[in-house]
Parts: sequence; C-alpha cells; structure tokens
Amino acid sequence: MKSFKSLLALSLFAGAAVFASAKSIELLNVSYDPTRELYVEYNAAFAKHWKAKTGDDVTIKQSHGGSGKQARSVIDGLQADVVTLALANDVSALNKNGNLLPANWQERLPLGSAPYTSTIVFLVRKGTPFKVKDWDDLVQPGISVITPNPKTSGGAQWNYLSAWEFARRKYGSDAKAQEFVKKLYKNVPVLDSGARGSTTTFVQRGVGDVFISWENEAFLAVKEFGADKFEIVVPSLSILAQPTVSVVDKVVKKKGTEEVAKAYLEYLYSDEGQDIAGKNYYRPTSEAAKAKYASSFPKVELFTIDQAFGGWTKAAKDHFSDGATFDQIYAP
Repeated sequence: MKSFKSLLALSLFAGAAVFASAKSIELLNVSYDPTRELYVEYNAAFAKHWKAKTGDDVTIKQSHGGSGKQARSVIDGLQADVVTLALANDVSALNKNGNLLPANWQERLPLGSAPYTSTIVFLVRKGTPFKVKDWDDLVQPGISVITPNPKTSGGAQWNYLSAWEFARRKYGSDAKAQEFVKKLYKNVPVLDSGARGSTTTFVQRGVGDVFISWENEAFLAVKEFGADKFEIVVPSLSILAQPTVSVVDKVVKKKGTEEVAKAYLEYLYSDEGQDIAGKNYYRPTSEAAKAKYASSFPKVELFTIDQAFGGWTKAAKDHFSDGATFDQIYAP
C-alpha cells in the first residue's frame, strides 16, 4: 500500500499537471447597443462556468454599436468569434457578404437562435405637455420623438415596423401606414446610429418628449435616473423583437476557438443564462425563467416579423434597402 505522503505527492503532481495544461482563451462578442450590461454579467458567469468545467480561463471582450453597423464591421474584418445582434437579417448578412457562417445558422440553436426576446415601448419624459398613450400620439404637431436610424440600428427597424403595423391595422392599408410613418419621422429631430446613442440623446442631453425604446433600455433608464423623471408607456400593439446569436464559423476555425464559442452561446439557454437575461430586463425564453420574471414585464399584444412582413429578408428589401420606403419618407 502506498504511503499517505506518496498519495499526496501524486495528487499534487496531477493537480499541477492539470493546471499546467489549462489554457487562456479570448473571445470577442460583437453585439448591438443595449446589451452592454447583460453581457458584462453573463460573461463573468460563463467564465466561471467554463473554468469549473474545463480548467481553462476564458476572457470575453465586448463590442457594441448599431446592429447593422456592427454586422458591417464583422464583414469588413472585425474578428468576432460570436455575434449577438438585434435582428436575424444582420446575422444573415454575414453569410451573404463573405460567407462567414452558413445559410442555415438559425437552425443550430433553439428557438431560431433567439435565446431571449424583447419588445418596443415608449420612454416618456415627465412634465412633457404631450399626452402619450399610443402610436397615434407620436404624430401630433410639435411633439419631439427620439428613435435611432433604421439604416444602421436594428432596434430602429423594430421601432419603424411596429409603427407601420399599428397604422396599417388602424387605417387599413400600406399607403395609409406610409403616410403615418412619414408624419412620425417629421417629428424626429435627430437620428443616432444606434439605440444607446438615442438613449443618451434623450436621457442625458434632454432632447425629445418621448423615446421609442427597447423595453430593457427603458427599464434601465427609469432604474438609473428615477421614476420622477421618466415613465414607461406600453402601446396597444408592439412587435416581438427576437435578437439572434451565432458563432462566426470562419473566424473561430481560424482562431481555434470553436468549442468555447459554441458553448458560450449554448449557455445563454441554461438556467443561469436565462436568469441573467431576466434580471437585465430581457424576456427569457425558458418556461421557468418566464414564470419567475412574468411580473416584471407588462402585457402587450405582440405580432411577429413573419406574420406582418413576411420575414426579415422581405421587410429589409421593402423598407430599408436603398430607395425603399424609409428613404422615400425620410428627409433630414
């Protein structure tokens, strides 16, 4: 029988060997504007999980901006291991422009690769003379509305399409919807390139009476700056916003980070990942987390991009491509 000292020495040697073989890995998550706080918390949780599972140290760097602009940066060479963007069309652009990931990328993770959802609400400045209860109120004369540029911001595209569908249902045609959205954008004094820039314009610079906002951004603004300054108004109709995520295959194969990058996105669907999403005011998709955070989110009638616009490819072509409806209605 081996002595206790011998066993202890073997144990220490084995531990040292494991430690010596542990790797340091760095990932880059290229995301859209309002996910900064979400991923600061999630990255720390995933790094702890991965260390316990493998012994490896993983550091995740974050890059944020307007979703469309971020997609363009990756296409132009930014070495993203993963993208966590505002809309599927921006991720699909990485397939169409450079073949950085496969065309069927949405099939690789549950729920069309959308681990959490959100919607669009109004953040209204307390003391504004304008009554804001629904989309109709955003076209009244004199009101100042803040929303980002849909040519660069995914959140702005959700905003625009929410307004369009409300008007189409209320007034009965696409022509009437186009008139309505044109009136709305006449009340927009500035188009920031991304949602966080618009938050800064509205909350910190004091521009505008109402901000068409991601739900999580609105919650964060009220939490940080106070319910005495802002209130959240939920419109009668809004869109089910489904931010999507993917590994950037061409990059991770070159860098040798494919295994950890895949695990990083898969962990978003774990109990811990879903809980972090809920805590950061994103709507979780797991049943347990949905039940836990149900009281945090207002009830609102939601439609999907597929139901109202035939999917992102068609919506982008009809509304946001060069010369499409947004270019027709918007004059700076």
